[in-house]
Amino acid sequence: MSAIKVEKLVVRRGNNAVLKGISFTVAKGEVFALLGGNGAGKSTTLLTLLGFLPVDSGEASILGESVAQQPAAARQRIAYLPESANLYDHLDAYENLRYLLALSGLQPSRADMDAALDRVKLQPEARLRPLAAYSKGMRQKTAIALALLRQAPVLLLDEPTSGLDPVAIDEFNGLLKSLAATGCAVLLVTHDLYGACQVANRIALLRDGSLQGEFHAVNGETIDIKQVMASFSSVEAV
Repeated sequence: MSAIKVEKLVVRRGNNAVLKGISFTVAKGEVFALLGGNGAGKSTTLLTLLGFLPVDSGEASILGESVAQQPAAARQRIAYLPESANLYDHLDAYENLRYLLALSGLQPSRADMDAALDRVKLQPEARLRPLAAYSKGMRQKTAIALALLRQAPVLLLDEPTSGLDPVAIDEFNGLLKSLAATGCAVLLVTHDLYGACQVANRIALLRDGSLQGEFHAVNGETIDIKQVMASFSSVEAV
């Protein structure tokens, strides 16, 4: 069973078809990137998988749970990281994790939280500071720690490296690879061609609500950025 399955998915907003019959799957242990410019339909894809937008036709499911018919059950299997993580500035990292996990009925121990924060490389001295003092990279690390503690089998990411410096991007990409190695299915939507090639097992190009091509990493190598760039440039020029 695919962790994420999208088949001939059509989603409309008003009279406009934003997604025009797209199909793809994401396997357990895979990082799959949807690459496209503004207005391509990337965020609409994520919002549909989260059950926040109605499906006009086609199918979308998370570990066999239909996002149209069982949206709550599908969301239970997902951790979602938006471009700007919705965390509480007046709380520290531990307080954010404790409060947000309590909303899901979870009560992590301090040791569990430290293990997750160690894994995302958030410095111990930062963990008791209010998040108002955090950089975007530190906030993203806290949000990923939240996903780790939830042990969600599917991770959805919306432009997660936007605004991060190169060192933070490399750390973030390394973390995604380690998550995938544990069996987590990762769907990344981005316009960052270079970053997608560095971290993804597969990349699909999305333009104007339609998939225009797919690229695969071979024998453990990264995806050929020159090949993707050529296709991406030709797609965006249409």
